[in-house]
Amino acid sequence: MAEKRHARSKRQERIAEVDEVAIRLHIEPLADGGYVATSRDVPSLVAEGRSVTEAVEIAHGLTRKIVESCIEHGDPLPPALAKLRKPPLDLLIPVGVR
Repeated sequence: MAEKRHARSKRQERIAEVDEVAIRLHIEPLADGGYVATSRDVPSLVAEGRSVTEAVEIAHGLTRKIVESCIEHGDPLPPALAKLRKPPLDLLIPVGVR
């Protein structure tokens, strides 16, 4: 029982380490339509969407799940996610105009 509490405490400490982090996304159009998002910052991230915005939203959700999985299983976070970056942040975000 004490071991479970210790593990939970460690997970909570690691969660506290990561508050908000900006990652770089690479977006490419797919031949059949839609877009795929990948990231050098999160090597296992691959997100596909019908629009750039949808691909970014899916990538955001998947990144959160990757972080949660790493914390839950005691795996190291990708280096870009292990560093806390406090606001202000400079971000590039896609805005559709068509």
